[in-house]
Amino acid sequence: MTKSFNGRLILAFAAVYTIWGSTFLGIRIAIDTIPPLLMAGIRFTGAGILLYLGARARGAKPPTLTEWRSAAIIGAALFFISNGGVSWSELRVPSGITALLVSTVPFWFVTMEWLWHDGARPTRRIVLGLIIGLSGVMLLIGPGQLTGRGSIDLVGVGVLMIANFSWATGSLYARRAKLPSSQLLAAGMQMGAGGVILLIVSLLTGEIGRFDPAAVSLPSWLALLYLLVFGSIVGFTAYTWLLRATTPSRLATYAYVNPV
Repeated sequence: MTKSFNGRLILAFAAVYTIWGSTFLGIRIAIDTIPPLLMAGIRFTGAGILLYLGARARGAKPPTLTEWRSAAIIGAALFFISNGGVSWSELRVPSGITALLVSTVPFWFVTMEWLWHDGARPTRRIVLGLIIGLSGVMLLIGPGQLTGRGSIDLVGVGVLMIANFSWATGSLYARRAKLPSSQLLAAGMQMGAGGVILLIVSLLTGEIGRFDPAAVSLPSWLALLYLLVFGSIVGFTAYTWLLRATTPSRLATYAYVNPV
């Protein structure tokens, strides 16, 4: 590996570690006065359009139908099911439980890579690392944050588990899917596709019909802007590059750092 590659690797990991760790709070603030699916739809559709136009302006070739199909599958898995599920669940599940469940993503990454793609069987060292990482998150969160003040919403917990599984499987599919060589274009297509699905579902569930822009607080608007620019454009672009640049088990370590 060259020094240039190592530098990009460090910067990409730093972006995913630090920026995505702050998105839990950003989502919580945004959905305080914006419906969750609508908020996620605006976030990813907006980020997707900006990245797509930026990539095309820089000379990226128009995507093929096959590349659009791959992007739509990935977008549905990562942004509609996973991010949409997390945004919806944050209305029902304590933040401590949310952080703990999100930290199970590495287990899904390692297991699905082994079973789905005939990868190497997880070594004892990897399994031990997964257990230590999850235990560390539990200790940092603390029993008070894990239990919360009320009963645990099992529906919300179930949606979070489905969201984690969808994120891992969608990410592993993206490693081998036929996508444009331009990382910016690929990221924009995936977010745009997922965002459009979220907006459609938001419309069908009545969120858009009940939405009153005048009732949205300034903190929610600012949180949405932060999620769009930093969480999506910066963070996810770094993530898509890391999907091809490093191993799934290494990439999945972000799930242990983000809740901190």
